[in-house]
Amino acid sequence: MDQASPQCMDDDSSLSAWQQEESLPKVVLHFSVVPGATLTWRVDADSTLHAHGARLWLTRVNSPYDHWLEPGNEFRLQRGERVWISADSERTARVSLSCALPARRGFVRRWLGRLAWLGPGAPMTR
Repeated sequence: MDQASPQCMDDDSSLSAWQQEESLPKVVLHFSVVPGATLTWRVDADSTLHAHGARLWLTRVNSPYDHWLEPGNEFRLQRGERVWISADSERTARVSLSCALPARRGFVRRWLGRLAWLGPGAPMTR
């Protein structure tokens, strides 16, 4: 046994990152964009925007490019960036925005957080 199995030689950390991301629950927000309306927000977490129903126009701050998303297309958004979207047709566009829930804090951190929330309480008198 002087040779290692190729399975043991896989040092692709992106694979484990993908598996970890896939194992976390996701939050999906669905909303509509009516023709003539422009929506804007600052992205709170890395997200994926999916276009449905009609073509979408999307632009981001600090980006020289505009993007047009056909129904069925998706676009990755990064935490902290500001985006604007609008329906690029006379039809209402449907949008879904999905992101992974953050990993839960450990038991000790939750316990310490609860203790901090309780506070010192009222002083005792004798």
